[in-house]
Amino acid sequence: MVIDVDSIKPLQTTAGQYHGRFAPSPSGPLHAGSLVTALASCLEAKTHQGLWSIRIDDLDPQRSSMSCADQQLRLLDQLGFEWDSLSYQSQHDSRYDKVLTQLYREDLAYACECSRKAIHSRCDSGILGPVYDGYCRLRGLPTDDECYAARLRLDEPTLVTVRDAIQGDFSLELTSAVGDYLIKRSDAVFSYHLACVVDDYYQGITHVVRGYDLLSLTPIHIHLQQTLKLPTPHYAHVPLVLTASKQKLSKSQHARALTATHAVQLLWYGLDFLGQKPPKMLLDATIAEVWSWAKAHWNGEHIPKNKGIICPWLV
Repeated sequence: MVIDVDSIKPLQTTAGQYHGRFAPSPSGPLHAGSLVTALASCLEAKTHQGLWSIRIDDLDPQRSSMSCADQQLRLLDQLGFEWDSLSYQSQHDSRYDKVLTQLYREDLAYACECSRKAIHSRCDSGILGPVYDGYCRLRGLPTDDECYAARLRLDEPTLVTVRDAIQGDFSLELTSAVGDYLIKRSDAVFSYHLACVVDDYYQGITHVVRGYDLLSLTPIHIHLQQTLKLPTPHYAHVPLVLTASKQKLSKSQHARALTATHAVQLLWYGLDFLGQKPPKMLLDATIAEVWSWAKAHWNGEHIPKNKGIICPWLV
């Protein structure tokens, strides 16, 4: 399948230019985990003389808040982040719908009426949850009714390997580990997989730097890119910020919201977490001076190759 480039054209960038992005979910304020991901993705882009974009992942209206998005952007600005473009995924449904229509047309996707409860009771568990058993593949359900979910068809064993710049190679056999995966939910919300892949293409994203928790989803994204005949960005997954009990720092774990009150200290801690060894004297510097040092000394190869790191001072 070839994506319809007449209706979805990637943004124009200089040939070979680095273009990274940060895609926070506006379901709450930014926390330490968000900060280190934003720092790593921004500094990788800036030190490669590239572009850095922010893309608000507000696909799910039940979990997204415009006030949270505004709060996140305000804090990033107060911390000295500078972005080259800003977009909201909730504004791109027509873009995703065109791709889904093509997938249906070429029999690469099908409608699914299975409830979450039915799938959990019927299907075996895999690395990412229940492995869908293809129950609705041959049912001939209509594809124009929003009450149905949509799944991408996997007709044969599909081994996908991620060449991760930080964590090394990660492989996943999708058919046995995931099964036919969701690209649109039954409540008409497009999946993170489809939206992420289509938007990365549209924006001309060449490098994706994000948290380790998304590494296991990356084989799905690469498979979808291959299905759509789209380029695959370079991937790098930074360690997660862990609580003292070794849990991923997250909104569900009541992660402390960051403020700009101690902006310099936050930036210093973030750089230290990412293995950059900022000097103590930066703690008495201005925000601009911290960024100047970070851009001059940034080295992505120094990011720890860990799944996660306990950092009490960030929690």
